[in-house]
Amino acid sequence: MDESRAEGALTLPSRGRLRAEVVIVLGLSLGQAAIYAAIRLIERYLAPAPIGSQTSTLNPSQSAINYVDLLIQVLRIGFSLMPVALALYLLSANGTSALKRLGLTGRGRVWWSDIGWGFGLAAAIGIPGLGLYAVGRALGQSVKLNTSGLPDQWWAAAILLLSAAAAAILEEGIVVGFLVTRLRDMRWSVPAVIIASALLRGCYHLYQGWPMALGNVVMGLVFAYVYVRRGRLAPLIIAHMLLDSVAFIGPEIIPAHVLDSLGIT
Repeated sequence: MDESRAEGALTLPSRGRLRAEVVIVLGLSLGQAAIYAAIRLIERYLAPAPIGSQTSTLNPSQSAINYVDLLIQVLRIGFSLMPVALALYLLSANGTSALKRLGLTGRGRVWWSDIGWGFGLAAAIGIPGLGLYAVGRALGQSVKLNTSGLPDQWWAAAILLLSAAAAAILEEGIVVGFLVTRLRDMRWSVPAVIIASALLRGCYHLYQGWPMALGNVVMGLVFAYVYVRRGRLAPLIIAHMLLDSVAFIGPEIIPAHVLDSLGIT
């Protein structure tokens, strides 16, 4: 059930106020990331080394001092979720339950359904996505991804899992939950809303190369469509968290020769 259909009963801000909210939230989060990613892609093509030989490190170390690194990592994760807190605050104006509007509440049976959908979406997106990455690497148009730049410390795996959870909450909370909701509040058509959400998702992945950005646009189309149809954000967060957890932790347990064949370090 699409809970956003009940929006007619809500007292919404003016359209100008809604546009301002979207600009501010995106400017503080994924809209800003999209602009930097586009610039980074241009930089990669202008660099002497071909883009296929370049590397992008996710979750880099922040300090040579062990516990300082751990502290900064925890703070980084916490502060990264502040735009989501802002989005929830804005969506909860006039006593509205933002969590209910986004499909983040419900009884046990609903949550079990969300988990099932989450695993299904993760499989449907993750397996083709891995193939797309391999193709992009073969074409020399995708950068080599180092999914963990953390030191070999006892806390590294926990930070990687927390980072996966935070990325899932941030991206799905902003690019789907907040953006789709606010664009529909502004009476955008459903196809336009889905396309806008998907394009934003692709744009902030441009730093990985255009094949991965294109793959994320497809992921964005699927995720936004599922959200509009079901009115539940939880399955998307679960799916995204599973995908990133495998991407971050996988290189630690998958044989090195398999990773090398995919261009993953």
